[in-house]
Amino acid sequence: MLKKILLGILLLILAIAGYYWYMFSRKTGGNSGPKQQPLAIKHHSDDFNQSISNMLTAYYEMKSAFVEGDTTLAKAACKRMILLTDSINLAELKKDTAGIFLADSLSLENIRSNAKSLLLQTDLTEMRKDFSMVNENLYPFLKGVNYNGATLYWQNCPMAFGDEKGANWISNTQEVINPYLGRNHPEYRATMLHCGQVMDSIKIQ
Repeated sequence: MLKKILLGILLLILAIAGYYWYMFSRKTGGNSGPKQQPLAIKHHSDDFNQSISNMLTAYYEMKSAFVEGDTTLAKAACKRMILLTDSINLAELKKDTAGIFLADSLSLENIRSNAKSLLLQTDLTEMRKDFSMVNENLYPFLKGVNYNGATLYWQNCPMAFGDEKGANWISNTQEVINPYLGRNHPEYRATMLHCGQVMDSIKIQ
């Protein structure tokens, strides 16, 4: 009789233990192997980040020259920018995906091509048009490379080349200083210097 009672108690204990093990397994998902770790934030080498920063410094000098309407300074800065694009080690982007590497390689080549076209122009307006094409390729390039640096701002003037033809540029500040209409526009003078708006930001990781 005592053996039957002890056996019943043992079976009850095992049943309770089995129940709690079952409930615990449901909550934790059972033995499903190691949990997937979150993807690490992409980081590039210091040399890579510095090469992008150097290129942007030349770009900002060119943009400032267009604000002043100075074709000589604009071309000098443009030449520096072309040279500095050659120092960017795009092979480092192969650590990301093939799509990123190919897209950014194409954007960089288009930046060079439009910058070289700018150097051949003699008219300020035509130079600004090539500058706008540099920007249209520089923007996706910077979005793709994800280098470590300051937040950049994608800005737009809706009437850069007339009432219905706008153009974009990149700034390292939110303040709009228009490189297409500038300080010395033949029609508007400096009244349109701050014409434009921030369209997007490039937040570097």
